[in-house]
Amino acid sequence: MENTKTRILRKLREREGFVSGQELCEELGISRTAVWKYIRQLEAEGYRLEAVPNRGYCLRQVPDILSESEIQSRLHTRWVGQKVVCLAEVDSTNIRARRLAEEGAPSGTLVAADRQTKGRGSRGRSWESPAGESIYMTLLLRPEFSPASASMLTLVMGLSAVQGMEQVTGAALQIKWPNDVVLNGKKVVGILTEMSAQVDYIEHLVIGVGVNVNGKEFPQELQDKATSLAAQLGKDFSRAGLAVAILEAFERNYEIFCRTEDLSGLKEEYQRVLANAGKQVRVLDPASPYSGLALGIDERGQLLVRREDGTVERVYAGEVSVRGLYSYV
Repeated sequence: MENTKTRILRKLREREGFVSGQELCEELGISRTAVWKYIRQLEAEGYRLEAVPNRGYCLRQVPDILSESEIQSRLHTRWVGQKVVCLAEVDSTNIRARRLAEEGAPSGTLVAADRQTKGRGSRGRSWESPAGESIYMTLLLRPEFSPASASMLTLVMGLSAVQGMEQVTGAALQIKWPNDVVLNGKKVVGILTEMSAQVDYIEHLVIGVGVNVNGKEFPQELQDKATSLAAQLGKDFSRAGLAVAILEAFERNYEIFCRTEDLSGLKEEYQRVLANAGKQVRVLDPASPYSGLALGIDERGQLLVRREDGTVERVYAGEVSVRGLYSYV
């Protein structure tokens, strides 16, 4: 259930002109004084509002913040993000989401933070998490399918990130299999999925998403591999707007996935944005590395690679790493 401040912000956001104070009073069941207090709260958070006697309030400028009201007032979802927890700083949004899951938080709960102190990527790598530049968010899910299908959700989120970011930026983003979102050959999104499960059922699952949005500088060791939307596209973007577009895409894709419990309904769209497709790749299998031609994915999300002798291997994301022969992608 949206709080009153969120409902006021949604109303201001969806109305092109002015919203009268009387209309807000009647619709929300609160007094004129209460409306005025919420307006002052929004102004303190950085929103610029124009107030005109006998006309009401008009939203003129929105700050780049990740707050419960800013995210929820933009969202048009049925269950994703109906509960939002936003923090100025956190160790890791995945860690916090797992704690909330253990406390009984519902599926679709979102944890977002302005800064992480212990952000993590795949294979235990740290994820740079400076304040005010990027999106750090984790979505809590309570799936009803078996644990064997859970790893595919990382690909579902990767596809959702591309679709949401394409919608907002107009840029042509791609996926480096299985789930790194890249722009001009450099990584802009990292995804980390963690699961708590028994043998035959999932207790809960969290999907962490880190998006490099408006950062301009990267550590020396990452400059040839990582970038941000702003660095590549020459303009800043609303972090909340991007987060919402990704979440809305995920809700659609997740419901498609749940109908078949595989990627058959999403495979064609995933192939469209797969950076590896049709390219020579190096499969870094610890037992026996090899090179081949990436053909695409199968319905389980495994990468199909044709070896030089013509045989086709199915590469499982959890077992090996894939690199382009001459570049990160």
